[in-house]
Amino acid sequence: MLRATGIVQCAVMLSLLGAVAGAATPNILLIVADDMGYGDLGCYGCPDIRTPNLDRLAAEGVRLTNFYANGPECTPTRTALMTGRYQHRVGGLECAIGTGNVGRYDDAIRLAARHDLGLPASEATVVRLLKGVGYTAVAYGKWHLGYERKFSPIRHGFDHYFGPLGGGVDYYFHCEWDGTHMLYENEREVYREGYLTDLITQSAVDFLRRHDGSRPFFLYLPYTAPHTPLQRPGQKPERPRTQENWNQGTREDYVAVLERLDEGIGRVLATLQRRGFAQEALVIFFSDNGGTRLARNAPFSGYKGGLFEGGIREPCIMRMPGVLPAGVVSHQVAISFDLSKSIVRVAGAREPADRPFDGIDIVRHIASRRPDMPRTLFWRARRGQRTWRAVRDGTLKYLSRQDGQQVSEYLFDLARDPGEQDNLLDAQPDEVRRLKRRLAQWEKEVRPAR
Repeated sequence: MLRATGIVQCAVMLSLLGAVAGAATPNILLIVADDMGYGDLGCYGCPDIRTPNLDRLAAEGVRLTNFYANGPECTPTRTALMTGRYQHRVGGLECAIGTGNVGRYDDAIRLAARHDLGLPASEATVVRLLKGVGYTAVAYGKWHLGYERKFSPIRHGFDHYFGPLGGGVDYYFHCEWDGTHMLYENEREVYREGYLTDLITQSAVDFLRRHDGSRPFFLYLPYTAPHTPLQRPGQKPERPRTQENWNQGTREDYVAVLERLDEGIGRVLATLQRRGFAQEALVIFFSDNGGTRLARNAPFSGYKGGLFEGGIREPCIMRMPGVLPAGVVSHQVAISFDLSKSIVRVAGAREPADRPFDGIDIVRHIASRRPDMPRTLFWRARRGQRTWRAVRDGTLKYLSRQDGQQVSEYLFDLARDPGEQDNLLDAQPDEVRRLKRRLAQWEKEVRPAR
């Protein structure tokens, strides 16, 4: 009896691994929130925001508790997600591209001056790799990887695109705070009436309704919510927000914006189900960086823009029926470019030999029921004269913040101090020196290519 049970267990595991290896080519839905706090979903303990659709997704799949963004702002994480590599290797993109195509630190300023601030189309992106194995690839939502046409989603291989090219966008007038209209379809500026979250949702729903299923699809759905300005659905103002009132809002406004996001995701997931695409689909949801001060980053300290846990620790949910277990909470340390590696491998594509990905295959790791393993992850974020650096090695995290000539340093043990309240810098000098050496070596390894 024991031997028979063992044989059955082995057969089940082989079946799982065969599915993960791409025996069937799955559809892929990648949903990204913008500036959402770690603790802003019901399934992550939020008491005041109703997120039944994302909570259901978590119940049907895997919820990660030790998941990180590659950067504390929009552009860096999106660069790493598209390339599967540390964003620093590209150059100029370790800070969000500023409104009006502005570079915000020396390298980015240099590239902007020569009209080269963005993700080059020559990069071997996830999109191109999936297109190479027969996928239809569409993107609806925020791009923020370059304002100029040569950086557009279409130049990176997407078959169809609709959304704002820049960063924060007025939800009703679809412009940035300087008044520049940002809404595009493919490479053509377009004007649409409606609340931006709803327009993005409807674009995804329309695609799913018309897709004939003859080819697998990669649907990239990067919403702008809950990024500022915090404008409630159904309350269109007389005029667009400007720089002066862009960041005005309350927690209640934030809640309304985020609940509309959850409703939209629910519509997309329901359409995926009705069209018969859900059973063999990999669905992923995460946020590109931590929330602002109106978000709930609990139990962590810090906010968007910094490398304390609240700026980079994110919610992440993955569902793949028959491959990923349902209702599981994973404490495996992971980061957003791990998703890139998983997506490419699940699709049956191969990462480029000359630009190997930096992450691990997190889907395979969880599907294989492997025990949690320690990771070493690195961050550097620059804006103006400020540079943040961090390395997490096992449960230890070294963090520095440099403002001009002034440097603040920290060492935390995240296993016993996830809120980063107890600075161990003086208590463990040997670990500080070791981690600083590792960080310095990494910075040499990821020097930009341009």
